[in-house]
Amino acid sequence: MNGSVRVGQLLGVPLRMHWSVPVLVVLLAYGLGRQTLPAWTPGRTAAVYAVASAVGAVLLMASLLLHEAAHAVTARRKGVSVEDVTLWALGGMTRMGRPRTAGVAFWVAISGPLTSLVIGGAAVGAGIGVNALAGWGVPAAVLVWLGWANLLLGVFNLLPAAPLDGGRVVQALLWWRTGDRERAERAAGRSGQIFGIAMIAFGWISFLRGNGGGLWLSLIGLFMVIVANAERQRAGINTALRGVRVGDAMSAPVATGADWLTVGRFIDEVAAHSRHSAMPLLDFEGRPSGVVQLRTLAAVPAQEREAHRVRDVATPLSRCTIAEADDLLSEVLEQARPGGGGMPVLVMDHGHLDGIVTMHDVTRLFQLHSLGVTTAPPESTPTPEGGTP
Repeated sequence: MNGSVRVGQLLGVPLRMHWSVPVLVVLLAYGLGRQTLPAWTPGRTAAVYAVASAVGAVLLMASLLLHEAAHAVTARRKGVSVEDVTLWALGGMTRMGRPRTAGVAFWVAISGPLTSLVIGGAAVGAGIGVNALAGWGVPAAVLVWLGWANLLLGVFNLLPAAPLDGGRVVQALLWWRTGDRERAERAAGRSGQIFGIAMIAFGWISFLRGNGGGLWLSLIGLFMVIVANAERQRAGINTALRGVRVGDAMSAPVATGADWLTVGRFIDEVAAHSRHSAMPLLDFEGRPSGVVQLRTLAAVPAQEREAHRVRDVATPLSRCTIAEADDLLSEVLEQARPGGGGMPVLVMDHGHLDGIVTMHDVTRLFQLHSLGVTTAPPESTPTPEGGTP
């Protein structure tokens, strides 16, 4: 996510934090210290409220982190790759691969809300216990507030609308019931769009009536609509690519260039004559060594293009997506690394480059599917006038 920085690791998974998290902590602490705690436990000093509200806000963010950690741990135990976990103002997000079965998808989705519900119940119970032992005080009030916040988070996430966890659960159940993954994804995405629009409308009306929290609700609804729409589009692409092999989509032959060329020579001798915006590089032995993008070449100042080798600004082969012609294209695209060389896909055969698959190639297949053509037709070869076709 743009605007996030890596702050460490969570159970071996990179943990990232968006700039909006400190803002959220301040807002939570302000509301807890200026409104909730003075109403529940009046008569304390401002310093007591300030310290308690800061602790409560940090504990709530820690519980959000545990919610996402549950998704990540469950996914890894079920054999699903996990890219990273990001905390931001609207909660958390775990980037991972697509589960292979409906059962795996169900358990990965349900693990987060269950964790929040367990934390919520434990915190409320602890608050009641502290109250019974020491009387109603600030620590008991913070624990009860934390508990109810987690219970609300767990219940809200179980609503049957993607990208909420409840939408993922419904998607998994529909997948299991129908056997059609893409159909289940489209249904969950549609419910997410409808629910998000309803949240935007309700939140905006609430805000106009003087409730500041309505604006927050509208932002969450807007986020749901955007993500749900993206997931519906992805489901449509996966349907179009069902059964399509990498070789059906690849462009071949493809323009390549030597990785030892200077950036200036590469632009003049290769990039200027290529019809692709991404070009594979070859080493001295003719083996692929990476990919360079036109936008990367353009970012090199003109006066420095003869001082840099093209391999110095390229994406190395270790970060590129590599496939064979017989691989299923949908599976290859799922495994493409989002932060590295996800596209294009280099199509290899025993260490030699056969071709590439670019986003343009994938879009073309999707458009052909919308026209009722399931695979790209072979390109015809013109015959001489009077010859036999």
